[in-house]
Amino acid sequence: MIKVLEVFWRFLVLGCISFGGPAAHIGYFRKQFVQKLQWIDESAYARLIALSQFLPGPGSSQIGFAIGLRKAGLAGGIAAFIGFTLPSFILLFILATAQISQSSEVFTGIISGLKLLAVVVVADAVYSMFNSFCKNNLSVTLMILTTVSLLLLPGIWTQMFVLITAGFIGAFYGNPAVKSSNTVGHIYKLPLLIFAILFAGTPLLAAYSEEVAIFSSFFQAGSLVFGGGHVVLPLLQQLVGDSITTDQFLLGYAAAQAVPGPMFTMATYLGAEIMPSFPLIGALIATVGVFLPGFLLVIGLQSGWESLAGRPRIAGATWGINAAVVGLLLSALYQPVFLSAVQSTLEMALVIAGFYILRSLHVPIVGLVIMFGLAGVFIL
Repeated sequence: MIKVLEVFWRFLVLGCISFGGPAAHIGYFRKQFVQKLQWIDESAYARLIALSQFLPGPGSSQIGFAIGLRKAGLAGGIAAFIGFTLPSFILLFILATAQISQSSEVFTGIISGLKLLAVVVVADAVYSMFNSFCKNNLSVTLMILTTVSLLLLPGIWTQMFVLITAGFIGAFYGNPAVKSSNTVGHIYKLPLLIFAILFAGTPLLAAYSEEVAIFSSFFQAGSLVFGGGHVVLPLLQQLVGDSITTDQFLLGYAAAQAVPGPMFTMATYLGAEIMPSFPLIGALIATVGVFLPGFLLVIGLQSGWESLAGRPRIAGATWGINAAVVGLLLSALYQPVFLSAVQSTLEMALVIAGFYILRSLHVPIVGLVIMFGLAGVFIL
C-alpha cells in the first residue's frame, strides 16, 4: 500500500506541472523516474517508449501506467493513471460544467511561460537520450533519417515505417551492448481477450443504454488512434457529432492543450457535455473508455516485450529503435513543441536560459515551473 501511495502522489505532482504534450511528458518522466528516483533504467525506459509507439492509445500515459505497474503491480499502474490524469480531469470537468468562455491575461501568461518550459524539458530529453543511444555513425544516421522523415512527411504511417525500418537495420547491423538476462516474460492473454471483447461487443449493446453507447464510442476511439492526443481529436469531433456546438468543441480542444497532463482528457470535457444531466458520470465513462484500450494492451504485452528485448537479435532491433526514438523526439521538439511556444527572440532567450539552468544549475522542475510561470505573467 505504501508503494501504491508513493506512485500516486509522485504522478499527481507530475500531473499538476506536466505541460507540453506527450513529448514533454516523456521528458518529465525520464527526469523523475529514470534519473532522480531510478525506478527504471535508461534502456528499459527507452523500450517502454518504443512499445508505446507501436500501440494505440495515449503514449505518455501508457508509459506512466507501465512505470506504476513495474513499481507496485496493477494497483500501482492504476494509481499512476489516476494521479497523472486527475488534475486535467478536474480542470476540464470544471470547464464543461461552469461554461468558462475565456481566460484571464494572467492565466494566458502562465500558459505561455509553461509552454516555453516544455521546450526546455524536451530539449533536455533529446540531448540526454542522444548521448545514451547515438554513440556511433549508424545510430546517428538512424536518428537523423528519422528526424528528417518525420519533418518532411509527418504522420503516423511515417512514424511506424521509420521505427520498423530502424528496428530491422538494428537487428542485422546494430552493435548493442547486450546484458545477459534470465528474465522470462510472456504475453498475458486475459487483458488482450478483455480488449477484444469490449472492442467487438460494446457496439452491439450501444443501442440499449446511453452510458454503454458513450463508453463504446470512446473505447473505439482509444483503440484506433495511433500518435497521441492531437490525432484523437479529429476522431472525437466526428464522435460527438451534433451533441455539442463547434464553439464548445473548440473551447475544449484549446483547454486540453493548455492544461497539464494527457490531452486524452479531452474525453472528460466531451463526456460531461454529452450528458449534461449527469456530467460527472458522462465524464468518468468517456475518460475510462478512451484510456482503457491502451492500458489493457500494455498489461498484456509489456512483459513479453521486455523478455524479447533481452535476446541478441531483438536487442539489436531495440538498439535501432532507440536511435529512431531520439529522432522522433527531436522532430517533436520542433513541431509541435517549439513552433507552438517560441514566437520571438525574447522567448528563445528564455528557452536558452532555462536549458542552462536545468542542465548546469540543476534547479528542480517545480522551481522551473514557478520561474517560467512568473516569466509568462510579467515578461511575455
